[in-house]
Amino acid sequence: MTSKRKFNRRDFIQATSAATATGFFMGTSAVSRGQDSPNERPVFATIGLRNQGWTITSKSTKFADFAAFADLDETVLGENLAKLKERTGQTADGYADYRKVLDRDDIDAVMIAAPDHWHTKISVEAMLAGKDVYCEKPLTLTIDEGKLIEKVVKQTGRVFQVGTMQRTECDHRFLKAIALIRDGRIGEIRKVTCGINGATGSPVIPAIDVPKGLDWDTWLGPAPKVPYRALPEMREGYGGGVPLYTNCHYAWRNWYEYSGGQMNDWGAHHVDIATWALGADATGPNKVTPVSFSLPVDYKDGYPTVSDQYNSPTKFEIHANMPGDIPLVITSEGDNGILFEGTKGRFFVNRGKLTGKPVEDLETNPLPEGAVEAVYGGPVSENHTANWIAAMNSREQPISDVWSHNRMLETCHLANIAIRLGRELKWDPTKREIIGDDQANAFLSRESRKGFEISM
Repeated sequence: MTSKRKFNRRDFIQATSAATATGFFMGTSAVSRGQDSPNERPVFATIGLRNQGWTITSKSTKFADFAAFADLDETVLGENLAKLKERTGQTADGYADYRKVLDRDDIDAVMIAAPDHWHTKISVEAMLAGKDVYCEKPLTLTIDEGKLIEKVVKQTGRVFQVGTMQRTECDHRFLKAIALIRDGRIGEIRKVTCGINGATGSPVIPAIDVPKGLDWDTWLGPAPKVPYRALPEMREGYGGGVPLYTNCHYAWRNWYEYSGGQMNDWGAHHVDIATWALGADATGPNKVTPVSFSLPVDYKDGYPTVSDQYNSPTKFEIHANMPGDIPLVITSEGDNGILFEGTKGRFFVNRGKLTGKPVEDLETNPLPEGAVEAVYGGPVSENHTANWIAAMNSREQPISDVWSHNRMLETCHLANIAIRLGRELKWDPTKREIIGDDQANAFLSRESRKGFEISM
């Protein structure tokens, strides 16, 4: 299945020119070995192994062979190489530098589970190196990063799956929810509410010595250079053995420098399903309003005034005005999941349940045959990786493509910008820019730290 050709900067520019001149682009490899022999197992590598990195790897060993792992923490790298050996009997190579993975011609595709602030750089460089990509959600740290990824997917022809696995897994209840809406079971949608949980702030977290085996400077990568911070209390679960309060490990999700808090974490799941159900995954809102919110530290001009505490929102209620003037409410209150309300009824869905009268009515009035498959666009894959590999074989984009993901994630990014600035934002979904607010538009991109720019 290996596509050996790599895209360097000259190839990229030539392809861009050709695409502009002809109006389309044919990928770097129109036919791969996987298309010649659908039963051949692809060769994968995983970049970023802690927690979700191992989760997506372990789910994928049924369908693919893993030739390499990359992680900046030598302990995590060693532990996961051992787990792979125990699980599959395979021995993979381990690297601290992910670029050594991208240099290998025997690797068809990469699975990326590094922290969010690394997603765009690794993803773009992987595609330019001729690899298909699976990247964990949320895909980007900024809206402009999403535009860049879309551009490179189009220009390289790589197949790119985003890890919004609710589109495929969770007993397909989210697909059934959308099928209910499409079959008119709640009439016209009047309101959608996404409950995505609140968060907590942190105590003051002191700067301490970097743990042995962790390359902290490279972990920071494109983000600003800051000290490593942690308190002694340890976190249960999530791989264990990591500080509860830190600016690294699991807790990086609570810092805007590396992620987008709950808005981009759970929001990337539930806002995705809500946007899909609304038929708005090729557009987005025209206005985002921060009705209420709480930040754990003081802010000035959209930036935290201290650097030793978590800085993403702890509570919030955001209203996004979707096409048809349908309100999409994103809230930290209530049950985690999605409430759909229409002119004929309402129902609630999350990873554990699908409830409401329209759901109860299915006992006597089931959905038409093939309704769920119609939402999915064909036979439903057994898991997210299987869908990605099928797309790799067909050279078509998978169920969680970058375009629909980025459109959904723009709502989450805009919500965070609105919270940081404390005001409503008007959004042009065609130009993909904030209307009449230069300060807010400055948050659509970020400057990478010198030495960690994207290699084009």
